[in-house]
Amino acid sequence: MAEPSKTPSPAAPAGLGRRLAVELIGTFWLVFAGCGTAVLSARFDDVGAGLLGVAVAFGLALLTAAYAFGHISGGHFNPAVTVALWLGRRTRAADVVPYVLVQVVAALAAAAVLLVVAEGRAGYSLDRDGLATNGYGTHSPGGYALGAALLAEAVLTAVFALVILGATDLRAPRGTGPLAIGLTLTVIHLVSIPVTNTSVNPARSTGPALVAGGAALSQLWLFWVAPLIGAVVAGIGYRYVSGGTGTVEAAAEAQDVDDRPS
Repeated sequence: MAEPSKTPSPAAPAGLGRRLAVELIGTFWLVFAGCGTAVLSARFDDVGAGLLGVAVAFGLALLTAAYAFGHISGGHFNPAVTVALWLGRRTRAADVVPYVLVQVVAALAAAAVLLVVAEGRAGYSLDRDGLATNGYGTHSPGGYALGAALLAEAVLTAVFALVILGATDLRAPRGTGPLAIGLTLTVIHLVSIPVTNTSVNPARSTGPALVAGGAALSQLWLFWVAPLIGAVVAGIGYRYVSGGTGTVEAAAEAQDVDDRPS
C-alpha cells in the first residue's frame, strides 16, 4: 500500500462573495487613501504631503491591501489588473465582471466619503479644489495633451500589470509580491502625476469623476481605454516573455509557501 503523500493540499479558493467583499474593502482603501492624501493633505499649508506624499500614499495603500487580502481575492483592486490576470490565465472569466463592478462601486463610495470629509473644511470648493480626478489637456496637472496622456497611461498600466503577473508567479520569491507591486505603483505616480494625475486604474478614475462631474466625467473614457490597452498587452504578453503558462490563479497561490513545486 502506497504511503500517503505528505504534501499539503492547496487551500480551496474563497467563495465569490468573500472575494468580492475584500475587493470592495481593498479598492475603497486604495482610492480613499491615495485620493484623500491628494485632496486633504498634499497642499496643507507648508507641511503638505506634496507629489511625493501622494505617490507614497497610493503605493502604501496598495501594499497594505495586497498583504491583507491578496490571499483571499488575488488583490486586484483595479479593473485593468483583473483583465490582465484573466488574460494571463490567473483569474476565472466568470469573475471578471463581478470584480470590476465591485471595484467601481468601492471607488465611488470612497470618492463620496472623501467629498464629505473635504467639505468639513470651511472654504473647500469641489469646483476649485477638485477630488483628485484624472484629466488631459487643460485638466492635466502639467497641461499634457490627449496623445501624451493616452500613451503614458497605456505604457505604465502595461508595466504595472507585468510586475503584478511576475511578482505573483509561482516561480517568484514567496511573500514579496505586495512589496514589489506597491513600490511599482509609487514609481508610476512619481512619473505620471504631472501628466494625468495618474490613473492606471479605471475604478480609481471613475469614482472621483462620477462625484465631481463636469470635465472629469467627459474625459473619463481615456482612463478606461488606455489602462485596458495596457492590460491586454501585459496579460497576453507575459506568457510569452516569461515562458510560463500562468494556469494557477493568483488568489490560490499568493502567500502560500507550502505549495511551491519542488
